[in-house]
Amino acid sequence: MKRNRREFVQVVGAGAAGLTIGGGRWAEAAALPHGAAPAGEDDGPVLLVGEKIAVTETASGKVRGYVLRGIHHFLGIPYGADTSGPNRFMPPRKPKPWADVYPALWWGNSAPQNMENRYASKYASFRDRWNYDDVSEDCLRLNVFTPALDGAKRPVMFWIHGGGFTAGNGIEQDGYNGENLARRGNVVFVSLNHRLGQLGFTNLAGACGEAFAASGNAGMLDIVAALEWVRDNIAAFGGDPGNVTIMGQSGGGAKVCTLTAMPSAKGLFHKAVVLSGASTKSGDKEYSEKLGAYVLKEAGLTPAGIGKLQEMPWKEYYALAGQALRKLSAETGPGGGLRRGFSPSVDGVILPQHPYFPEAAPTAAQVPMLICSTFHEQSASWMDAKLEDMTLEQVVERVKERAGFGPGFGEKAADVVAAYAKAFPGRKPVEIWSLVTSNRQSVVALADAKSRQPAPVYVSWFGWQPPLFDGRLRAFHCVDICFWFYNTDLMISHTGGGARPRKLAAQMSDYLVQFMKTGDPNGGGRPGWPKYTSANGETMILDDVCEVKNDPDREARKALPAV
Repeated sequence: MKRNRREFVQVVGAGAAGLTIGGGRWAEAAALPHGAAPAGEDDGPVLLVGEKIAVTETASGKVRGYVLRGIHHFLGIPYGADTSGPNRFMPPRKPKPWADVYPALWWGNSAPQNMENRYASKYASFRDRWNYDDVSEDCLRLNVFTPALDGAKRPVMFWIHGGGFTAGNGIEQDGYNGENLARRGNVVFVSLNHRLGQLGFTNLAGACGEAFAASGNAGMLDIVAALEWVRDNIAAFGGDPGNVTIMGQSGGGAKVCTLTAMPSAKGLFHKAVVLSGASTKSGDKEYSEKLGAYVLKEAGLTPAGIGKLQEMPWKEYYALAGQALRKLSAETGPGGGLRRGFSPSVDGVILPQHPYFPEAAPTAAQVPMLICSTFHEQSASWMDAKLEDMTLEQVVERVKERAGFGPGFGEKAADVVAAYAKAFPGRKPVEIWSLVTSNRQSVVALADAKSRQPAPVYVSWFGWQPPLFDGRLRAFHCVDICFWFYNTDLMISHTGGGARPRKLAAQMSDYLVQFMKTGDPNGGGRPGWPKYTSANGETMILDDVCEVKNDPDREARKALPAV
């Protein structure tokens, strides 16, 4: 069932708040469970909203938000114009200025995407608590969470959602909420929506010429536009435009990698965090342009009729472009390590090269990076307890055809499974399956490429396992997000809540805040986190006890086919 976010006053996390901001009562909530009030007398309302409350100036006009538990919230601020009609396939345009105070009180529209059966899986809906509001091409909106509108220069977190390049939004999980990190770290938190899939990455340049040169990377240019908005406006929200950290998970991590290779984004951010989305390669120009030509062919149009593609309702265009992709996929087969479908492509201008292949893009040279993946990105048995009893032979058969997010290992499957079973003795076959299909190979490839640049890279591997579903969730894809943002009591369907995950969340969020401030996660008495080197593969294991291990799965990875 769809989550009703109108319950936000009751459910948004005061939880384990964090640093004292101005000595307010909510600063006292540091050791309290989610939603609990500090001890003592009730000295005022939790929520403040009104004509003169949480009002600040942007380049487009004034905005009004609200104050919840001492943190200023501004939701759904336009950073770009409506992308429908003649703006479809085009680079983002600035929003029209407004004269009245803009009510930044509710989340912006989600970008067009496939919403069919979004909540079909009761298990997934329960675990992930997906949040989706209205879907519209007028979707270039962002959210800001800040401790105060006081002119201070706080580090800025710029959060980019996952969902590949085809799905998601800036608040699709409660764990994306920026309130607790803003409070704990005294930082400003920004999240955004941007164009996705068919409407963000249809490359019409080959078929329709220079006027559509940016169409294949329009969704990435949206993110650049949001970063430009941060540069121009975040000081009015108490943030430092000269200290911005971009961070994303899964597809969001791939977007972070892509941004580091884009000349138009250089200087708009200063650190980068990649979670479960290590991406060394982007799409191929030739393929991307061919897909665009297939879209035109599917519509029965010549380049002169491109306006009809811009005018048709987005759902109609979405379905048409999807059919074109299916026809091209039947012709071309698997991608051979390159991204296929509607995603960013190397065009020589907007994206001059693959982000980290065969070497790191020079635009990333001075950007420190922190990378994390989870032990069990694909937690196979959490919805099917019978898989707990599978054998290694059955694992081999499973990974011949498909291995997590990538293609299977074919005839090498037996060797791969044997190598992981040897490297991780005592693990159940279902756990070996998860380890085999994790994305550590991509993480190491990214870290190796990044380590050859001047700015440091820090690598972690998240192994903490929640007690939910009889322990079968394990360290699954997405679970670490709420730890980085100190939202473990808010995202209880991922963690179970309570003191145990909160303790690790305190360490991880403090590592993150320190990295945001300095480009180095170390300090504050936490376990030391050394820079990554290819020689040693220094990896911080994030669990109830955090400790560094040198390349813990190196021997197992030797059995994997080359990326």
